[in-house]
Amino acid sequence: MSNASSDVIPQWGTYMREIYLNGKGPEPLGTVVFEEIEKKAIEKLKDLPGAFLYSGGSAGTWSTYTGNTIALNKFRIIPRMLVPCNNRDLRVTLFGVTYPSPLILGPVGVQGTFTAEGEYAPAKAAAKLGVPFVMSSASTRSIEQVAQASGNGPRWYQLYWPRHEEVTFSLLKRAKENGFTGLVVTLDTMSLGWRPHDLERSYLPFGHGVGTQVGSSDPVFMARLGRKPIADEIPEFPYDAVTKQKLLVDGDPTAKDAAQLGYAWLAEANFGFYRSWEDVKPLRDNWEGPLILKGIQHVEDAEKAIDIGVDGIVVSNHGGRQLDGAIPSIYALESIMKSEKVRAAQKSGKFTIMFDSGIRTGSDIIKAMALGAQAVLLGRPWVYGAAIAGQEGVEQVIKIILADLDISLAQAGLKGVADVLGRADQILTKVDF
Repeated sequence: MSNASSDVIPQWGTYMREIYLNGKGPEPLGTVVFEEIEKKAIEKLKDLPGAFLYSGGSAGTWSTYTGNTIALNKFRIIPRMLVPCNNRDLRVTLFGVTYPSPLILGPVGVQGTFTAEGEYAPAKAAAKLGVPFVMSSASTRSIEQVAQASGNGPRWYQLYWPRHEEVTFSLLKRAKENGFTGLVVTLDTMSLGWRPHDLERSYLPFGHGVGTQVGSSDPVFMARLGRKPIADEIPEFPYDAVTKQKLLVDGDPTAKDAAQLGYAWLAEANFGFYRSWEDVKPLRDNWEGPLILKGIQHVEDAEKAIDIGVDGIVVSNHGGRQLDGAIPSIYALESIMKSEKVRAAQKSGKFTIMFDSGIRTGSDIIKAMALGAQAVLLGRPWVYGAAIAGQEGVEQVIKIILADLDISLAQAGLKGVADVLGRADQILTKVDF
């Protein structure tokens, strides 16, 4: 895996100039507005009931999802004038590797229900633009397939924590052997959240063997079932949940086999086995690269993460998909960064703070970084880009948000992201409207 650092500072803001000059508008999505991209994704997936909401939907009344945006909007940037901020530098160094920007493509499962390219679309787009891609344990492609699609691109692996230690270690071994350098352990999805939109349709792709390809390709997990691993499997697209369920009810042997495998993987990784802090040690002992805990929202949990020796955290409420009524993620970040212990660990270089849930614009990234995040994970926007236009759609979403960040830095009188980090008291104010 090559270091992503470069002496050349990418000028993402030139993407705006390219759009103006090409005379065709932003292609292939036709818009740079998140809400319009979302609408286009809804339209593209309208004949696949349940597909859009599986990614776009949230827990309960969606109050956590909407709260993320409301809270971000309460932080406002205070621009400064007559600051020579040409050649703005968006580069960040995370765990000893320098990347062209603070943007990371966050983990999203069952990509094969949104686009025929599945996880190949974000993996290839991220690799092309030098952006780290975090592969989900709920992918519709195997670890090996995603690694091949990523080529030399930077990639991390997101772990839905298996119940059995030997299965966990097998996944870690495969990830290491295939060039995944960071391990992102999701803590807030030990079981699925209460999602009415999925429950109304009984929409669960895993029950039809879709999104279980990491498990079905794992030799240790499959050996526990008395089976051999299935390599290079690609689920059928489009995924028709209604037809799959009818085949299952009618006793179709292929459908029954897929369901048995799918529910076995769910029972292994996502159906209600809750962990403790003591359980992190075996992960630490068996992973040589950065170990990152995702889903931290309380300051005491952030401090415990430091105590047990992990390398970083992602302050996240899972985009509102797990707990209805949870604290907005940006408020969680603000609270955590008030801890002297957290700030000291971050300053020492031994502890990295990242953020997700609600990022939609370049200004959102500035706000998160001003409050102390060193990088941000992006979720739904790139998923919608993939649903509309595959790899090219993901590439455009990346360019949109980084161009917006670049230009917003200039408009705020900031020379680069290094000017932003941890300077909320000088860059931001909070309003009450």
